[in-house]
Parts: sequence; structure tokens; C-alpha cells
Amino acid sequence: MQPRNMSMSGVVDLAAVKAAQEAKAKAEQARAEAARQGGGGAVSPADLVIDVDEAGFERDVLQRSAEVPVVIDFWAEWCEPCKQLSPVLERLAVEYNGRFLLARIDVDANQMLMQQFGVQGIPAVFAVVAGQALPLFQGAAGEAQIRETLDQLVTVAEQRFGLTGLSVDPDAEPGGAQTAPAAPVGPYDALLEAAVQALDAGDLAGAVQAYKNVLSEDPANMEAKLGLAQAELLHRVQGADPQQVRKDAAEKPADATAQIAAADLDLVGGHVEDAFGRLIDTVQRTVGDDREAVRLRLLELFEVVGADDPRVAAARRALARALF
Repeated sequence: MQPRNMSMSGVVDLAAVKAAQEAKAKAEQARAEAARQGGGGAVSPADLVIDVDEAGFERDVLQRSAEVPVVIDFWAEWCEPCKQLSPVLERLAVEYNGRFLLARIDVDANQMLMQQFGVQGIPAVFAVVAGQALPLFQGAAGEAQIRETLDQLVTVAEQRFGLTGLSVDPDAEPGGAQTAPAAPVGPYDALLEAAVQALDAGDLAGAVQAYKNVLSEDPANMEAKLGLAQAELLHRVQGADPQQVRKDAAEKPADATAQIAAADLDLVGGHVEDAFGRLIDTVQRTVGDDREAVRLRLLELFEVVGADDPRVAAARRALARALF
């Protein structure tokens, strides 16, 4: 079976945007509680690879995903590709020095977990970040592909959820402390928390303003950039009549305003490629200010989905062809 790459960004929808914000808040609460109870000791390199079963899944994966990304390796003794992949993952877990935790799950002994994750074949590799499950790849991937995927994972975990990983001490005894120190409070945490609270309350305009407040002081803040792009998208579609928006778009294929509104709905509904394709087609049909407005909206939607998503890369190439 050939490896199947999966994007770290996932499908964009209302629930996913809010879930990411809530998961980050829960992760921060879990780290604070661990610190309050006296956690925070370093782990040994041997503790970075663990065997997990159904009984310990909540403790060893879900709870620990609030402090470190947990990569799950679904394997079986009879699976020959697994025998190639698992040692690579184990070696990389130690090499990455606590930036992720590797959990090995024997599918023969844990059929329920295999079904819950929708595993169709093994080896299959997933991740759990702050309680959120992400499919990574399926099949015996090459080491270069694995490293690229892991790099994306730890970046997303840090930027979106504030997970900086575990502290590793080569001299620590295996089975020692299993909680990382609480992450230091950053200078914009209160403003970012205000944005999360505004989202929870359905105050999208307030969330937009809160993210803008962060960016006015720290223009390079990645969490605020992503949050602003998502909050602005949700704010634009709030109160829209989907039937009317799509009717207008169908009747006016060269109308920039109508196509932009429909593309926003496409993206919120998870139809990423439809949204991109619609705007690229509109770029080809329009000129002047209308064309520029469509181009700028497309760039904004790229920010929502994430630059690492292969659909964004493909759409950028298509946009370049449409413009030039």
C-alpha cells in the first residue's frame, strides 16, 4: 500500500476553528494543573516510546496530548511493512528529543481503537494533539516523508496549541516524571485568550478585534495571523443566506462580489478546492479592480487553510497561470 499524505491543516469548518481554540485552552489548563500538583520532571529517552492499550488510552494518549503531541503507530506482529516503519519512528522519537511522544498500538489486541480511528490498513500513523486526532500517513513511508510530516506536526502543535514538548534528561530513570513544565506565559496570552472567549460567546467581531490587537504589537505572531484569518472568514459568512448566495453566484459567473461570497461559503463548508477553483476561474473572467479583489480574497483563504496544505500550493500555481 502506498503512503497517503495528510495535511496538518485539516478541513476548515466552524466546528474545527472553535475546537482548535478550545483544545489549546484545555491544554494550557492541563499543564497548569500538572505544575500545581508538582509535575514537571524530565523523562528519560526510553519514556518517549510507549506501548498503549485500550485500558490506558485515555491516560497515556488523550491526557498526555495536552502536554506533547502523541504520534500513534498502529502495527501488528505479522505486518512486514510495520517492521520497517516502527524502528524508524522509534529512532526519530528519541532524535526529536521530546518534541513528540510515540505510542505503539498492536491492532490485534486493540481492535476497538483500530475501529475508532477508522484504520483501513497497517501500518497507519495518526497523531493526537490537545485531544484532537489527526491522520498523518498510511503505509511504509520513507524517512524523508516521515521527517517532513513530523516537522509539520510539531510546528502546528507549538503554534496553534502552545505544546512545546517534554523535557528529556538522558540520565533520568525510565518511568520517571511524565509531565512537562508549564509553558511560560507569553506577552500576548491575555489578548489571545480574549479572542478565544469572544469566539466561545459567538462574538466574531470581538474575536477579529482581539487578534488585530495582538498583531498591532506583534505583526509576526502566527497564532494571531491564523486566528484573524479564520475569525474574519466566519464573520463574513455570519448571517448570510446560503441559498441566495449560491443563486447569485450561479447567475453571475463574472460578478466578483457574488463569487467571493460563494467562495467563503465553500471554504466554511470544507469544500477547499471548490473555493479555490471558483476564485481562480473568476480571476480569468475579470479585469481591473474586480480581478484584484478576487486575487486578494484568494490569498486570504490561503491563510485560513495554511501554507503547508498541498491544495494551497496547487492553487498558487493555478493562480499564477491565470494571472500571467
